[in-house]
This record gives sequence, structure tokens and C-alpha cells, in this order.
Amino acid sequence: MAIIGNGDNVLAFKAGGVDAFTAKDAQEAREYLRKLAKEYAVIFMTDGFCRELSQYLKRFNETAYPIIVPVPDGDGDFGMELLRTAMERALGVDILFGREDK
Repeated sequence: MAIIGNGDNVLAFKAGGVDAFTAKDAQEAREYLRKLAKEYAVIFMTDGFCRELSQYLKRFNETAYPIIVPVPDGDGDFGMELLRTAMERALGVDILFGREDK
């Protein structure tokens, strides 16, 4: 497992034994992701970078690995938005917030 994030957001993961990569911007995060996708099955990435790279991340939806997991970084709830959208698409109902698709 690896994490790509900015600054202090990766320290807790690193302390837990996850390989941590600090990126200064979305472009550097994308380069790390491109390289790490060949080695790691699970890659955590902070919400801010996931939001900025959302179009690029779509290519990973078509492969079994790596699994890209958004983690909160204080820059919004992008991971929760992705989860809600995927669940609505699969189930036709928003089970997280109780809304039905119309």
C-alpha cells in the first residue's frame, strides 16, 4: 500500500507502515500515481489531489488494480461524493443520504 498526499496528511499513514509519497501539486501527484500503479495494489490519495485528477483517475476504474482510495485532507469530501455516486449508479438509491434517483 502507498499514499500520495501533501505535507502532513501522509504522516499518519507512514507511521502505520504505508509507503508515503509527498507531492507539491497535482501534476507531481499524477506522476507518482503513474509510477506507483505498476507496483502497488492499493493507493491512497488525498481528496484534493483526487478532485484535481478526477479525469485521469477514471482510467483506473476499468482495471482490477490498483485500487485508488480517496482520503480526507480537509479539502472537501471528494471520496464521499465518489462513494455516493457509485452507490446511486449501482443501486438506484442513495443509501447514504436517503434520496432516490429520479
